[in-house]
Amino acid sequence: MRASSIGLLLAALALVGCAGAQKSNTIKIGWFGPETGDSALWGQAELNTVQMMAADYNAQGGVDIGGKKYQLQIVPYDDKGDSTEAVNVAKRLVSQDKVVAIVGAQGSGEAIPVAPIMDEAKVPLVASTATNPKVTVTESGQVHPYVFRACFTDPYQGKVAAYFAYQRLAKRNAAILMTIDDPYSTGLSQYFKESFEQLGGKVVAEVSYTSGEKDFRAPLTKIKAAKPDIIFIPAYYNDVALAAKQARDLGINQILLGGDGWPSDNLISLAGKALEGCMFINHLDFDGPEAQPMRDEYKAKYGKNAELNSYMVHDALMMVIDAMQRAKAFDGPSIQKALETTDIQGITGHIKIGPEHNPVGKDAWLIKIVGPDMKFQEKFSATS
Repeated sequence: MRASSIGLLLAALALVGCAGAQKSNTIKIGWFGPETGDSALWGQAELNTVQMMAADYNAQGGVDIGGKKYQLQIVPYDDKGDSTEAVNVAKRLVSQDKVVAIVGAQGSGEAIPVAPIMDEAKVPLVASTATNPKVTVTESGQVHPYVFRACFTDPYQGKVAAYFAYQRLAKRNAAILMTIDDPYSTGLSQYFKESFEQLGGKVVAEVSYTSGEKDFRAPLTKIKAAKPDIIFIPAYYNDVALAAKQARDLGINQILLGGDGWPSDNLISLAGKALEGCMFINHLDFDGPEAQPMRDEYKAKYGKNAELNSYMVHDALMMVIDAMQRAKAFDGPSIQKALETTDIQGITGHIKIGPEHNPVGKDAWLIKIVGPDMKFQEKFSATS
C-alpha cells in the first residue's frame, strides 16, 4: 500500500474515532407505532411527543446519568398497526440500531408478539397504551422480564365499565360489539362480560366484526333484536364513530359505552351527534392541571391538540428516563432492574410498578360526551 493511501486510511479511521466519541454522548431510545394506517393519528401523536420531549431535554444539555449529561436520540419506525411489521421493526431496533430501550408499542396486537424479542435481547420496552394482560405476562403466567407498561390493564377498565353500567346506570341487559381479530377488543369484551355478569347483569348479545369493516349494520341488527339496555363497544374511535352513526340510523338509541380506544380529538367530528350522552373509560383528565403544561406545549409546537397517546407515551418515556437516572446507567439490564421499582408521578397519574410490570393503584376516568366537548368526568380508584 502506498504511503499516501496509508495516510488517507489513518485519517479516515481518525474521523471514525471522532464520530464514535460523539455518539458515546448520545442515548438511543426506540419508538414504534402506526404512522400510517387506521391508527396513524395516534402513532403520529406519540412520535411528535417523544421527539418534543427529547428536544426539550437536549436543549437543557441532555439527561443527567450519574453526573454526566447525555443527548437523547429517538429512533422511530412505522409498524403500520401490523403485528408482523411490529416484530420486524423491534428486531431492527435492538440488533441494528442498538437502542437501550423502546417506548410505544401502543396496540396490544403489536406489543404481545414483540415481548419475547425484548426478553431475548435484554432491551426494556415500556408500552404506552397496550392494555391486554398478555403484553407483560405469558399464557403460562410467567412475567416478561423486559416488558412494562404505563397504562392500566383491560381487566381493570372492563371492571370499571361494568360497574358503571350496572351500579350507576342501573342497566341489566348488555350487548357487546367487538373486533374479533384484535386482542385489545376481545380481551376487553371478556373482562366487561365477566364483571357485568358477576354483578348480576346479563349479556344478551355478543357479536363481532373483522378489522377494516365499514358496514356494521348486520351485527347491529342482531344487537337490536336482543333488546339490550346498553351496548358496550370496545373498539377504536374510527370504528366507534361509524358504528354509532349506523346504530342511530337503525333506530338503536341505547347508551353506547366504551374503553380507552375511544378518546381522540377526531371522535366527535366523525360521529357527530350519534355519541351524545355516551361514555367511555379514559386514562386521565385532559383538563387537569397535570396535563396542562404538555397540552399547551404540544399545541404551540404542532398546531393541534395532543391525543391520549401523547400523554401515555410521555409517561412511558419518563419511566425510562427515571430508571436510567436511578440506575446511573443505561444498559438494558440496569434499566430493567430500575423499572421494576418505578414509583413516579406522571401526567396520567401515580405510576408504581407491580410484580406483573403493570402500574398498581392507578385511577381511571369515566368520560361522558356532552355536545362537542367531553364535559362530565368521574374518577375511579384502581383499588376500589
